[in-house]
Amino acid sequence: MSSIPNRNFTKEKPMKIRNKAIPAVYVFLEQEGKILLARRANTGYQDGNYNVPSGHVEASELPKAAMVREAKEEVGVELLPEDLELVHVSYRPQHDETGDRVDFFFRATKWTGEVTNMEPNKCDDLKWTKPTELPATMTPHVREAIESMLNGVMFSELDADWLKAKGVWLLPE
Repeated sequence: MSSIPNRNFTKEKPMKIRNKAIPAVYVFLEQEGKILLARRANTGYQDGNYNVPSGHVEASELPKAAMVREAKEEVGVELLPEDLELVHVSYRPQHDETGDRVDFFFRATKWTGEVTNMEPNKCDDLKWTKPTELPATMTPHVREAIESMLNGVMFSELDADWLKAKGVWLLPE
């Protein structure tokens, strides 16, 4: 019988602090060559800029389930997880008090229900637009994801310099 050596872990190298990136989900609802945009309002983050239906993945929730939930909460449509196509993933380092971000971007061309602004306290406009004709006022990382999707780029890393150049760096220098 072999024995496992008794290791005193306190004398070894200190444990590294693991990254606890916050996952978020976004959906490009597509119809007739256009995607749905929602203008943020009264949220304290990127207000006045267009985004797409999105939200955070809750504890113990899978990304597709989070996207199904968020689409229903924000624009009143019901998505099926199997109708969500992963089209882009991006990573952003901590640029505000909340931490690093991993963003999952999905495309959906099928849903049930009528698109309706379910959160008028957080969104003051919904509109359909061609992904090649985005408004100037877009959340920068969502614009980047749409452009990446159009170019077939599946993954991007948006580093501190990129975030600073886009004006979304909120941490002290």
